[in-house]
Amino acid sequence: MELRQYFKKIKETEAAIKEPYLLIVSLETADGGKPGTVVEVSRHEAAKAIVENRAVLANDAQKQAHLEQQATRRKLAEKAELSRRLQIAIISDSDVREAVSRKEKVEEPKGSR
Repeated sequence: MELRQYFKKIKETEAAIKEPYLLIVSLETADGGKPGTVVEVSRHEAAKAIVENRAVLANDAQKQAHLEQQATRRKLAEKAELSRRLQIAIISDSDVREAVSRKEKVEEPKGSR
């Protein structure tokens, strides 16, 4: 493909796409491209991948599956972050009583004896 024709096709494909960001599905390529990977890209990158026969626009089922997968990953990441922050100390009743009694002894005024 001639260079001018290549960029003209990219420009035409980009003009036909309305959304600024969209999901595309990769195709198998001779240089080792992995088929079936859903990726969110800009309009220009999508047009370039389509013209180069490296990807196609994702259909509704692929979009829904991708969004559900992203939501699941987001929840797992948030849960991991929360568990990283949350610190719990398990103490026995006797430890609590001992700590309270020590606190009470410290708080007694000096003149009360």
